[in-house]
Amino acid sequence: MTSPAARTDAIAVLARYYAAFNAGDWAGMLECLTDDVAHDVNEGARVVGKAAFADFLKHMERCYKERLEDIVLMASDDGTRAAAEFVVHGAYLATDEGLPEASGQAYVLPAGAFLALEGGRISRLTMYYNLEDWNRQVLG
Repeated sequence: MTSPAARTDAIAVLARYYAAFNAGDWAGMLECLTDDVAHDVNEGARVVGKAAFADFLKHMERCYKERLEDIVLMASDDGTRAAAEFVVHGAYLATDEGLPEASGQAYVLPAGAFLALEGGRISRLTMYYNLEDWNRQVLG
C-alpha cells in the first residue's frame, strides 16, 4: 500500500542506520537489519545474515575509519525500496586483502546504496563506490 507514512518510516530507518554508522554504533546498525539481510558488497559477493554483516563491520573497523557526510535519503511511496547518496570521508588504517598497502591515507569518495525494507528493517543493502577513484587516492 502506498502512503506518505510508509515513505517517512523507511527514511526514518535509514536515518537511524546511517546515524549509527557515523557514531560507530555497530549494534545500532544491526538493529536496523532483518535477520536474513542480504549485503551486496561493492566489487564483491553477496553475504547473507546479520552474523555475516557483523563480521563485515569488524573487518571494516580494523581497516578503515569512515564518516559519511552530505547524506541524502530517498524512499519509494510504499516504503519497500530506498536509496542513499553520501560522501565518505575516510582513512585507510590497515591493509585490506588484495588492496594497496595502508598507511593511514585519507580519501573522500562519493558513494551510494540501494536498499530494500521489510517490516520496518533493512532487508537488502547494495553498496556502490568507484574503486578506481579510491585506489587513485590511496596510492597518491
